[in-house]
Amino acid sequence: MVVKKKFSSFEELLANAKTPVLVDFYATWCGPCQMMSPILEQVGAHLRDRIQVVKIDTDRYPNIASQYHVEALPTLILFKNGQPAEKIEGVVQAPELLQYLNSVV
Repeated sequence: MVVKKKFSSFEELLANAKTPVLVDFYATWCGPCQMMSPILEQVGAHLRDRIQVVKIDTDRYPNIASQYHVEALPTLILFKNGQPAEKIEGVVQAPELLQYLNSVV
């Protein structure tokens, strides 16, 4: 499940995460990004004890997107121990994303 959370800094969110964090970099105007929302809900539900799913609007937080070299939308970045470990660009269907994440978390 994707949950809206407030945090004072992205670094704090990553530092305090007890599981890997899958960050969905998206924009509200991006059609493919909207397609990822139900997919991420499904993935988050399946892996709820193993990962945390976080969405970051690149229009609201361009500095974070720039810091992690997000050049296409949607972009998923899996952070482990506060560091980027995996990067996926574009729409990925739930079965493929689940299979991939199961192999890396």
